[in-house]
Amino acid sequence: MDARLAAWVAEEFGLTLLTAVPVDLGADPAARLWRATTADGREYAVKLTGGGTPAGAVVTARLARQGVPGIAAPLTTRDGRLGAVHDGRRLTVVPWVSDERAPAGGLRPAHWRGYGALLAAVHAVPVTDELAGLPREDHTHASVAAAVRRTDRQLRAVDDAADRWTRETAVHWRAVAPDLARLLAAMDRLGAELRARPAELVVCHGDPHLGNLLLGPDGQVWLIDWDDAVLAPRERDLMFVIGGGPAFAPEGRVDEAAFRTGYGPVKLDPVRLAYHLGVRALDDIWSWSAEAADPGRPGADRVRALRIVAGLLSPLGLVGLARAALHDLGRWED
Repeated sequence: MDARLAAWVAEEFGLTLLTAVPVDLGADPAARLWRATTADGREYAVKLTGGGTPAGAVVTARLARQGVPGIAAPLTTRDGRLGAVHDGRRLTVVPWVSDERAPAGGLRPAHWRGYGALLAAVHAVPVTDELAGLPREDHTHASVAAAVRRTDRQLRAVDDAADRWTRETAVHWRAVAPDLARLLAAMDRLGAELRARPAELVVCHGDPHLGNLLLGPDGQVWLIDWDDAVLAPRERDLMFVIGGGPAFAPEGRVDEAAFRTGYGPVKLDPVRLAYHLGVRALDDIWSWSAEAADPGRPGADRVRALRIVAGLLSPLGLVGLARAALHDLGRWED
């Protein structure tokens, strides 16, 4: 067990850890997660992260007080804070709620309904002063656009001197580079259109893909990893099922009917769905491509990233789904 981690948790939260086992569940390079146990047999998820914002702990604490199911409320420190800062990163502790992850393929219709009901409850929480300071969706994507263009320049410049994984990544990228350029141009147009017609902003998780969903019995679900919590149109969350679900589900299986039963009636804006789907597609393809082409990364990480790149570009992959959504809107320009 990391002695520094144990000392921090004892100092800040008053917990004496017996074990703290590293857990590799996410794709966030700025985060580290441990599954920790205490003398009384309780288990906790201990997280140290420099990504996202501190808003996630504020949101989950509020949702838990509101009685929203499926929320693991953060523990408070000895002096009542929702987390602490060590080594320039946020330290949080929440109960460990489940070992069963949704991407393993165990979702039943009851889980899909629970998933829908959970997001509906999140979106219905009043935006009080406590939550008004959350980041706000503004339908701009400058950082994603800059990263896509930077990655494009880097991968177009790859030659035979590069290692095999970098060369293979470059082959994938060059094959779809024209479509990525068109997709980025379409997102620029849609973003400008949506900024001109603001929508109701609700509390959103910001990244509620199935990798952040844990399962329990009788349709119980828990939504974790709230570092990207944001005030946004509900389409920001719902595109993970309604607009792009197959890319985030095991083997492309999405029970949208069960999800909608849990969520309830809602009228969605297809342009906003397409926008959030397209921005996510661009964000994923550049970030995973950059990881696969990074010679400083461990080989296993690069192989995994390259496999994800191939999935993003597959027939059911996110890039193709984003392109199809724009085609359906008549917004894809060849």
